[in-house]
Amino acid sequence: MAGLSDAQKDAFWRDGYLTIENAVSPDLLGRLRDTFSGWVEESRGHASPYGETINAKPRFDVEPGHTAEKPGLRRVNAPVEVSEAYYEAMASSHMTDCVADLIGPNLKFHHSKINSKLPGGATQVKWHQDFPFTPHTNDDVITALLMVDEVTEENGPLEVLPGSHKGEIHGLWHDGVFTGAIDDDIAAECQEKAVRSIGPAGSVCLMHTRLLHGSAPNRSASPRTLFISVYSAEDSVPVSPSPMPNKFEGTIVRGIRTGRVRAIPYEITLPQLPSTASFFDQQAQHKK
Repeated sequence: MAGLSDAQKDAFWRDGYLTIENAVSPDLLGRLRDTFSGWVEESRGHASPYGETINAKPRFDVEPGHTAEKPGLRRVNAPVEVSEAYYEAMASSHMTDCVADLIGPNLKFHHSKINSKLPGGATQVKWHQDFPFTPHTNDDVITALLMVDEVTEENGPLEVLPGSHKGEIHGLWHDGVFTGAIDDDIAAECQEKAVRSIGPAGSVCLMHTRLLHGSAPNRSASPRTLFISVYSAEDSVPVSPSPMPNKFEGTIVRGIRTGRVRAIPYEITLPQLPSTASFFDQQAQHKK
């Protein structure tokens, strides 16, 4: 399959994001959906977050109000460790090629997760940038959000502020608390100018690590599940521990390992690692 066109690359660097269709094959998409459906069924047998990752945090996170009758599986941490299909999508798909077209040719994997909003789910993502969660020596870092379900205007799509990756890095600490969200006034300004990333299942939104973004709860009858993979240029090195360590962190998925480090000037306050299964609990502390 052909890579990104020059026009698509230009659009990404101008806007800070790019949505493309058919990022994985139909067969792989079907396996991703079947795997996640199995995890939803499994979650019915648990009343709280469960499973375990390599840092002893729960692998499967459920939202408040989760029940067997109305499951609320909202996060799977490091699915690439427990699913061949999700590993293949991360490492060996057209999605991977597209990321390499932007920040390659040497491309490194950082971490992955699934964020899901099941029908009627209350979970929202407050406005933030990814870079303050996962700072690196340079900002050639891309978050790839693969749409495992169709993403519509109604089921809690990603909302972004185009061009904001070129601006300042906003703080996520407020009154001494790491909330994982930006200042309310800035968030309100973002919301006024927000653009939604929607598309059919199998599409991917490639997002620059400094792009301001958030998303609303799913008020529809349709699920919205995103498989999220974070990649960096090979010469971009983490300066803070990963909030989601996994056994594949640092794997070169395209090109070669050079062993070189490239740095850019910036200043931020280092993040606080989540003590629970996900950053949703950190953001819940940020009340308007």
